[in-house]
Amino acid sequence: MNPTHARRTVTWFAVSLAVITYIDRVCISQAAPAMRRDLGLTAIEMGWVFSVFTWAYALFEIPGGWLGDRIGPRRVLMRIVLWWSLFTAATGWVWGLASLLVTRTLFGAGEAGAFPNLTRAFTTWLPSKERERAQAILWLSARWGGAFTPLLVAYILDFVSWRRAFEIFGGLGVLWAIWFYRWYRDDPATHPGVNQAELAIIPPAGDTAAVHGPMPWRMLLTSPAIILLWAQYFCMAYGWWFYVTWLPTYVREARGLGAKEAALLASLPLFLGGIGCMVSAGLAKWLATRIGVIRARRILAITGFVAASASILVFTTLENPTVAMLMLGLSGFFNDFTMPPSWTACMDLGGRYAGTVSGGMNMAGSVAGACSPLVVGYLLDATAQNWTLTFYITAGIYVLGAVCWVFLDSHTPVEAHQTAAV
Repeated sequence: MNPTHARRTVTWFAVSLAVITYIDRVCISQAAPAMRRDLGLTAIEMGWVFSVFTWAYALFEIPGGWLGDRIGPRRVLMRIVLWWSLFTAATGWVWGLASLLVTRTLFGAGEAGAFPNLTRAFTTWLPSKERERAQAILWLSARWGGAFTPLLVAYILDFVSWRRAFEIFGGLGVLWAIWFYRWYRDDPATHPGVNQAELAIIPPAGDTAAVHGPMPWRMLLTSPAIILLWAQYFCMAYGWWFYVTWLPTYVREARGLGAKEAALLASLPLFLGGIGCMVSAGLAKWLATRIGVIRARRILAITGFVAASASILVFTTLENPTVAMLMLGLSGFFNDFTMPPSWTACMDLGGRYAGTVSGGMNMAGSVAGACSPLVVGYLLDATAQNWTLTFYITAGIYVLGAVCWVFLDSHTPVEAHQTAAV
């Protein structure tokens, strides 16, 4: 009997949600100039608007992942997607800074837990040999969703106001939540589309069952591997968040480009980042058979961080806007070399606690995302709109991420370390 392919549908659910997530998240960066004009916002105030989303997102990441470990992704994802879709639409209903800050905070709280629960679903449904590729496809889709959103929003704004655009994007998540809840099952064995042959290659239920009893917070929070994994993700996300917040503004104001040309060039770091995810996953599989999983992931992540830093430094020296954005796109390409190693490390290190571990890692990235746009806003205000310093800071933080990977064991489960210690 040939195995069925229901697990592939799980991957495509994750892919479609990743695209929706980044459409809803990135659309505000393209709408920001019009929003600032209509609502009378300064650069610092817009920095706070970008920042509150990520602070709320960070705060609810671990609870969202923990809840997925407890009750399963089916109910958790359905609820959080409906929540964030409501507040995506509500972004179009704001009337000033205070209402915008509240709406974006609640939007951030809603999106938290999405990727940890998708990772939990992968841990439950996918055999180990398919996980790296699934994470790469997931993040390629997320990046490309973010890459094409600025251009999509630029064209939509030719026909509707920014307020109506947020309502349109909010409707996408509602449709996904209904579709997902009807199809998905937390236990593959209970799904009517899974036969015994496919069930035989899916991880045993005992390895991925819902967590009961107290969560071993001490074990997780004192693990050097977990701490380094979260720290390197902070370093990656600090630079990446600039691409989805301030970059469209930078290209238009500092490089003097029109809205559509700026949207196209601003999409390059995310577009090339998606390709970087796939290249990294392919190289990871090839390298792992020759030098082992730990060393393969380490080499890829360090290469990504160092090359991203170097690309940004070269970018700051280029005058031609197209050439400069191609170089910044190359930084995005290497930035995302770290994504498949990071997210598959969550699955390997976390095991039954993959949702919580990935939630913690994404929380670290969200803290970076809260800091990054705010720092840029204050730097622009303090330096009379001089953008160069923010790029130097990002290049330095990338180097710190490479240092984390020098010491990171990204493969050995935390529970195995705990057992060995005992």
